[in-house]
Amino acid sequence: MSQASANAMPTGGSSGGTRLTSTDGVTPSVWRRLLSWKSLVIAVCVIFTVYIAVVPLGFLLWQSFFTPQTASKAAEFTWGNYLTAYSSSDTARLFLTSVQFAIGTASFSFIVGTTLAWMNERTNTPFKSLFFAMSLIPLVIPGILFTVAWILLGSPKIGLVNLSLMAMFNLDGPVFNIYSMWGMIWVDGLHYSPVAFLLMTAAFRAMDPSLEESAMMSGANVFQVLWRVTLKLAWPAIFATFLILFVRAIESFEAPALLGLPVGIQVFTSSIYEAVHRYPSQVGLASAYAITLLLITTVGIYFVSKLSSSGSKYATMTGKGFRPRQIDLGPWRYLAALVFFVYFSLIVVLPFSVLLWSSFQKFYSVPSMQALQNLTLEPYRFVLNYPNLGRAVANSLMLSFGSATLIMLITSVICWIVVKTKLPGRWLLDNLASLPMVFPGLVLGLALMIFYLNVDIGVYGTMWILFIAYVTRFMPYGLRFNTTSMLQIHKELEESAAMSGAGWGTTFWRIVLPLLKPGLLSGWIYIMIVSIRELSSSILLYSPGTEVVSITIWELWENGQYVELSALGVMFILLLFVLVLISQAVGRKFGIKE
Repeated sequence: MSQASANAMPTGGSSGGTRLTSTDGVTPSVWRRLLSWKSLVIAVCVIFTVYIAVVPLGFLLWQSFFTPQTASKAAEFTWGNYLTAYSSSDTARLFLTSVQFAIGTASFSFIVGTTLAWMNERTNTPFKSLFFAMSLIPLVIPGILFTVAWILLGSPKIGLVNLSLMAMFNLDGPVFNIYSMWGMIWVDGLHYSPVAFLLMTAAFRAMDPSLEESAMMSGANVFQVLWRVTLKLAWPAIFATFLILFVRAIESFEAPALLGLPVGIQVFTSSIYEAVHRYPSQVGLASAYAITLLLITTVGIYFVSKLSSSGSKYATMTGKGFRPRQIDLGPWRYLAALVFFVYFSLIVVLPFSVLLWSSFQKFYSVPSMQALQNLTLEPYRFVLNYPNLGRAVANSLMLSFGSATLIMLITSVICWIVVKTKLPGRWLLDNLASLPMVFPGLVLGLALMIFYLNVDIGVYGTMWILFIAYVTRFMPYGLRFNTTSMLQIHKELEESAAMSGAGWGTTFWRIVLPLLKPGLLSGWIYIMIVSIRELSSSILLYSPGTEVVSITIWELWENGQYVELSALGVMFILLLFVLVLISQAVGRKFGIKE
């Protein structure tokens, strides 16, 4: 029998039927599969993911080897950007300053958040359920508003805290100087301490307390148990939390820009911003700085993922049930409640109060009886009549809604490929979709700016480039939300639908997506909230007509319109808070848990 005849013979299938093969080895069913909606949707999602993950990185590297382009001189290949960036003592100081700021901020956030998490989960501190709910509020406050509020509180000249302490203790000079490295660490550390609190609360809540109880029965006191048992068992969570805080701090922009630049303290993010805004724009030098920042965040995230995959030896939760028991602090529990109250005052009450006070002044002045007589609604009238405010709000809502929707739909397909299929290379797709996580917001904005300036497809200077930036920046978060829910869907549900004659599109739309609803909605809510207050990835990409609310706040600050900024900030915070309440109500309705 010839080879061609053999190829044309019927062959047995797994179900006992027959199928015909063609001489080129591709069956008609394979062609139908390749040309189906399933293949088309998967191909579009894969190509889109690869495009947004790889293209910015490639052009960032490419631009770092070119000189600035001016009206009279074309860009030329050079090693000068790296020589300038890495051969001078200024760069060494820049690196040390950035690392010092990141380590200080991460340490401060971690110590505060972990202490509060331990008191919340392991002690009988009163009102702790109320404080847990209130700890979510600071996450709603945009970083630029939190920084501005602490400038009004801790400035050497006009800071309310300094003025109050000077009057109280009859001092000649200010006690605090917010325009310093310690001021940057204080502001950024306070702002992100709720992240450490939530992460460590989850770790303490999942930990079997029997080992702690055994230590206490052996005569150990509360602090010995905490140091020698609790923290040692929580080591993976501790290390992962610290690394997450470090990565977030190294990419921070608001505090270094508002507090560091006025006194000459520079970190990588503020140096990138200044390099781009020089004339001629030093995009190549900014790219060289960005590569270093990218490498630092990549190393940090690598260790986080490595730790997540090798932390089983610290596991204390088994199939045996346990009921956490709380440590009785006795009369000290009221001191613990006072600590919670002071902390909440520092991160919510004082910042919001100073913005509220400033928003009712004609020009900023410290609280006094005379200032009370000058209260006015003029800043709110100014903001409501501000020419670009309506457009900025509409842009923010449109970008946040659109990016959240597209991200959750795209990542649902990506998660299905990674979790439910055996396609070769799916692990690479998962890594590519997670790649934007290592991009600091400012670096991502720079990479996209470089790409769309060189590849002119009508995107630069429009809303589309901001939309692409938001989708790229927050896609890894949508992936994580969807992956958690996708792992809980058993493949037999899809198999049952296929046996009933449903195609892939029908199965995915009517079975997979409805079952993904908790992850889809919670991820959509989170991405919409964080994107609506995003600044760092927008600051290099906006143009007249494409401003968002965070950019409007930034412009008011640069113009010295502090009372108008405060009025807009109060309205913005209240709007975000209402959005969170609505989101929680929707979440409860659709079964989204904590």
